[in-house]
Parts: sequence; structure tokens; C-alpha cells
Amino acid sequence: MKKEFKMSQTRFDELQKELNYLKTTRSDEVAEMIKVARGFGDLSENSEYDEAKNEQGKLYSRIGELENVLLHAVIIEETDMPTGQVTIGSTVTVTATKNGKSRSFKIVGSQEADAMHGFISEDSPFGKALMGTKEGDTVVVSAPAGDIEYTVDKIER
Repeated sequence: MKKEFKMSQTRFDELQKELNYLKTTRSDEVAEMIKVARGFGDLSENSEYDEAKNEQGKLYSRIGELENVLLHAVIIEETDMPTGQVTIGSTVTVTATKNGKSRSFKIVGSQEADAMHGFISEDSPFGKALMGTKEGDTVVVSAPAGDIEYTVDKIER
């Protein structure tokens, strides 16, 4: 079974733009780096050439990764999601039962996750625990420090 990459249309467009840039502009830049480095002579002791070839490898790896993600992308329309429960696109406010601290997170596809800015992947342990819950529900999230219990306070679109 192929992995699906759930994302918004905006994120899909961003990844498509990055792929186009890598295949055109960046690819030309790396090819020029290799060409210039070849001009420095003996390739066996040419650190510029090694560096340019490493950069080319990273470029091809990222292009392959992006092509795979875009090929298996599933565009999630937030307006099509049910209301009243946590789904991709929901902004969820939770309170930790133990210390009473509240935080808000937006549930997103794995390609959009950025925990430092409050975007939690639906594939993460926290995202999985929240998916499908309703306001007032209690969830337990397994964390390295142990299980943490949260109460779902508010769900917004």
C-alpha cells in the first residue's frame, strides 16, 4: 500500500513550485558548479568537485522525494470536513489535566507539520490521539516522559 500525503492545496502548490525550481534553476546551478570544479584539474584530489557532486546527489534526492510526495498527494478541503470533531484543518484548544496549561494547535497533514509554530501532523502521536474527538473529550497521549492527559476545550475551523 502506498503512503498518502494529506495536504492543503496551498502546500501542494508550494511543493510543486519547489520541484520546478529544483529541476530548472537549481539543477543548472549545480551543473555549472560541477563544470567549474572539473576545470580545477585532477578529480581525485579536487574537493570542489566532490562538494559539487555531493550537492548534485542531495538535489536528486530532494527531487525524488518531492516527486513521490506530489504523486501520492491527497488534497484535503477543510470545508468538506465534518464539524464538531477534530479533523485535518481543525484548530484545537486543549488543556493538560495535570498542570492546567492550555494550548492551541492546528491539525495538518504530515507535509505541513511545524510543531514549533503550532501545526501538528495528524500522523503524530498527539495528532492521532486528537483525531475524531469532540469538545469535552479527554485524550491520553503517549510521550517520552510518560502518558499525558488532555481535555479538548474548543474545536474551530
